[in-house]
Formats: sequence, structure tokens, C-alpha cells
Amino acid sequence: MQSTNSIHFANRTAVVTGGAMGIGAATAELLCELGARVAILDRSEEHGKDLAARLVFAGHTASFHACDVADAASVERAVEAAAGQHRGIHVLAACAGIQRYGDVVSTSMEVWQETLNIHVNGCFHAARFVLPHMLAAGGGSMVLVGSVQSLAAVANSAAYVTAKHALTGLTQSIALDFADRNVRANCVLPGTIDTPMVHWAASLNPNPESVFEACRQAHPLGRIGRPEEVARAIAFLASDWASFITGASLTVDGGLLVPVGGMAFQKGGTGSTGGS
Repeated sequence: MQSTNSIHFANRTAVVTGGAMGIGAATAELLCELGARVAILDRSEEHGKDLAARLVFAGHTASFHACDVADAASVERAVEAAAGQHRGIHVLAACAGIQRYGDVVSTSMEVWQETLNIHVNGCFHAARFVLPHMLAAGGGSMVLVGSVQSLAAVANSAAYVTAKHALTGLTQSIALDFADRNVRANCVLPGTIDTPMVHWAASLNPNPESVFEACRQAHPLGRIGRPEEVARAIAFLASDWASFITGASLTVDGGLLVPVGGMAFQKGGTGSTGGS
């Protein structure tokens, strides 16, 4: 039985999609540290196998399963393998994602489909194939990784913004449809996080450091986030400490969505006058 005075996942299996790098890898590591048996699902065999090996070497129970979340059959095979190896599934952390740019005119149909396939279909596939195992176990918890762009928009990101908005709806649908069977579903909405995906995006600019500096200034806390900070939010929502939370979207964004007009306006507009 899970202790009520600490977050722990003893005797529970967690599936982490996109678990080889970034937020997914940090989540896999943290869940292992908290006692879970962790199945890492990712299309990067090199990084996924390396992470699983390191976790096993550290004394944890972990495995890697090659998986393309956009391919339903691939997800089904990986989920069944994980459930068979680790005696069921109790937690899903859906972290797989990509970043693509373009407005509705410049975004090609291929990029549009790729982005929605990985983010939206990927989470749908994971939930669809994990749910029977959760129900067989008497319940479980899902956490989908959205974005601040699930609630707002960044320019020139039509496919990404659309996909991330869709995840809050998918989260609420799962939460409502399976609440009576003891399954909870929640969504985390990260701001800018120091991940390989963000470094790739910054590299598209001739001065990548300027991108990071702009991101730091946009967050009221004055910095970008770390993958483990998002992982902690995921672990909390997946744990019994969040037993009365379902259908929720939790921002993990250093306050990014708080300032009206952004931090530049706050520092130079009416918010800077200091009036009472």
C-alpha cells in the first residue's frame, strides 16, 4: 500500500512515451527513484536503451521498447510488451513530442500531419492501449504533456499550437469517461524547458543565445525550466497525493502566462508605474 506521507510508486508500472530524452527521460528517472517499474517507449533506440541500462545499473527496474507513437500498431506492441514484462500498467506519462514551425499557409500538409500524428494521435494511441491494463489493475493515472501553447499561441506555430490545444480536450475526455473506473487523467503545461528540442529550435536562429535570453526574460522567474521540474509535476499528478485531481491542466511555466502583455510590457507599460 502506498504511503500517505510521501509520493511513491512501489509495486506500480509506469509507461513513459518519449522517454529517451528531455522531459520524458527526466520523468522515467524520477519515477524509478520513487519505486516504479518503468517502461521507456521511444523511437530513439540509442538513447532509450542507454537510459534503461543506466537505470538498471543503478538498481532500478526499467526497460526500453522501440515505439513510434504515431503508429498505432507500434504502440500496441510496445505497451503489450511492457505490460507483460512488468506485470501490468498503472501509470502513463505521455511525453513524446516534436516542434515544427509555419503558419497555415507555409505549413506543408506533411508537417501538419506529422505534428498532429505525434502529439494528438500519439497520446490517443498510448491512452487507448494502456487503458485496458489500468482497468484490469483497478485504476490508474495518466499525465499528458501539453504546453503553455495549449492555452495560448506563439506566432508561426500553427500545427504545434493546434496539437497542444487538442491535448487538453483529450485529457478532459479521458478524465470524464473513466472517472467511475478509478482512472484519472491530467495535463501538464510546460513553459520553455531546457531540452534537446528547445536547443534544436534555438539553433534555427543565427544567434541561439539570443533566443535563450529572450526566453529567460519572458519568464517572471527569470530563467527557463529544467526537465526534472516538469517531471516532479508529472509524478505528483500521477501519484495518490493527487487522488482528487482529474481533468486538470497544471502550468509549469515559471509564470510565463501570468503577465498581461508579457514581461516587456510589464517593465515598460502601465505595470511599471508602481501605482496603488
